[in-house]
Amino acid sequence: MKPSTETIEFHGIEAIRLNGPRGATAVVSRLGGQVLSWITPDGREHLFLSERAVFDGSAPIRGGIPVCFPQFGGVGDLPKHGFVRTREWSTAGQRSADDYALVTLELADDPETRALWPHAFRAEITVMLEVDRIDIEFCVENTGSAPFEFTGALHSYLRVVQVEDVVLEGLYGHDYRDAVDGNRVVRETGTEIQVEGEVDRAYFGVRRPQLLTAGNLSLAIQSQGFPDVVVWNPWVEGCAGLKDMAPDAWRHMLCVEAAAVGNPVVVPAGEEWYGRQTLVAV
Repeated sequence: MKPSTETIEFHGIEAIRLNGPRGATAVVSRLGGQVLSWITPDGREHLFLSERAVFDGSAPIRGGIPVCFPQFGGVGDLPKHGFVRTREWSTAGQRSADDYALVTLELADDPETRALWPHAFRAEITVMLEVDRIDIEFCVENTGSAPFEFTGALHSYLRVVQVEDVVLEGLYGHDYRDAVDGNRVVRETGTEIQVEGEVDRAYFGVRRPQLLTAGNLSLAIQSQGFPDVVVWNPWVEGCAGLKDMAPDAWRHMLCVEAAAVGNPVVVPAGEEWYGRQTLVAV
């Protein structure tokens, strides 16, 4: 079948399904502008979505690829990871051709966002699906008359069979801030990262792609525009404190996030900023 896009109901909320080449699919929720599923032609789901995720807008959806903006984490006065994850985005465009399907969602400031963050903005998330690849591009436009700054991320939850078996390459030699160790800044000396406990690291100034491998699964991860990479797994104890995660859910996910957290991004009045994360099943 030729690639296409369609509006569907997904866990009771409105979403757009991208029907890509050779049976690849992706689902993008209008709530949060969030990718919730990415399935390659072999039938494999590559994104983790919690079985206890909340879909009524009262809390962010746990899993997929949440958009964190205009604040990453809890460093600042805004709600954790900002406020766009629980807002309804509108569809700005959809198209498809023989080798891809694409959707763009948008969100603009309103009185409610300006009460939290007093800036005029327009945000866009564009998702393009190909046979074995998905691109997520995040654009922020400053529609106001003064510059603003933000931190943020594409908070990608990658599905794995067993996180203890996963190896992540591509971060050797980079400094990272270790939230598990009192935000101490450490130099990564290992060529591979293996998850053997709670991991919450922000790697700075990353220019190389990453490769996630586990058994017969390999996923290439590359970002543009985002200077940093966040790696997160809550492990047993951290997962137990998350009411929207099953007790063993930590075992089946690893977040490898395209992020801007070390230094805020400054967007002058009338200008735009773009960041992108690309995931390729190899």
